[in-house]
Amino acid sequence: MPGHTQVEKSGSPEDTELGAASESTAEPAAEPKPRRRRTRRIVLITLLVLALLGGGGAVAAGLYVRSVEKGIERVEAFEQVPEESRPVKVAQGAKNILILGSDTRDPSNTGGSRSDTIILAHLPKDRSSAQLISIPRDTWVNVPKSKDGQRGGRDAKINAAYAWGGIPMMVQTVEKFTKVRIDHVALVDFAGFKEIVDALGGVEINVEKGFTSTHSLLPGGRREFPQGKQVMDGAEALDYARERYAFADGDFARIRHQQQVIRAILDKAVSGGTLANPAKLNAFVKASADSVSVDKTLSLLDLGMELRHLRSGNLTFVTSPSRGTGRVGTESVVFADSDKADKFYDAVRRDAVPEILRAGK
Repeated sequence: MPGHTQVEKSGSPEDTELGAASESTAEPAAEPKPRRRRTRRIVLITLLVLALLGGGGAVAAGLYVRSVEKGIERVEAFEQVPEESRPVKVAQGAKNILILGSDTRDPSNTGGSRSDTIILAHLPKDRSSAQLISIPRDTWVNVPKSKDGQRGGRDAKINAAYAWGGIPMMVQTVEKFTKVRIDHVALVDFAGFKEIVDALGGVEINVEKGFTSTHSLLPGGRREFPQGKQVMDGAEALDYARERYAFADGDFARIRHQQQVIRAILDKAVSGGTLANPAKLNAFVKASADSVSVDKTLSLLDLGMELRHLRSGNLTFVTSPSRGTGRVGTESVVFADSDKADKFYDAVRRDAVPEILRAGK
């Protein structure tokens, strides 16, 4: 509910309701490069699947992953971020990965280069779990000035930072909002869900309440989702995870559905025989890698080895604390719950997220 942190433990059957959110109206930037348009949102899947590969301990698996990693695009994430503006690293050994993405196949996404999904992935020092913190894209924050001083320097929706200054300004804005130092950045294309789900042979999703998607991949742009458990192919899962207009709480519903699909992919990857089937594994990892770009220092193989004991049951989804939606001028925005957000992100800085979640703060 508004005013509370949404917590979703992987594997839970229900999603917590949140307040309404609306379509972002961040200013557009220049059209991205063709290759960049293919490399946005599904990095979380790749990170965790590669972690599972690392868990096998096989030299051949490591060599295979390294060969895949060489083909992943590298981006400059930190060069233009002023060091003097960055938070100090508090918990040595913990890692914070900023995951950014936009749905490049969404017909409603006509605003140019915007970050539709913002996730702060916190990996504790002991790597025994992971917390994935979704920050609603309409969250009203202060966006710092760009390095050239031409943009930013005022309050706006958080995803405006990406439109105005790309990855570096997004890093700077998220760090200013959370006071958490970002160690790595990954960009993924949510459209990659389609290929990944198809490589798995579909995933099972429990639709809490039936609805009609109005931005479907089907001719005519509409798809019906009946209530209840169902196996979705890639196109169905993509339509399910991108829809927001069918729900009173808009983007919050989309966040929940994205989290739901991520869980389903992870569970299917582990339980569906994917890791034991070379053909399935090859299709799955390549589909993931084609949708990913990362900063210049992130090694997926090394991270996979660090996370070799992690499974979907150790994964917790959290939505950044908010007071719900409101208006600033003509814009519909999400207002952060400053007190709760400060306490929560302080726990992230100190590597104490499980403790604060157990306390329900």
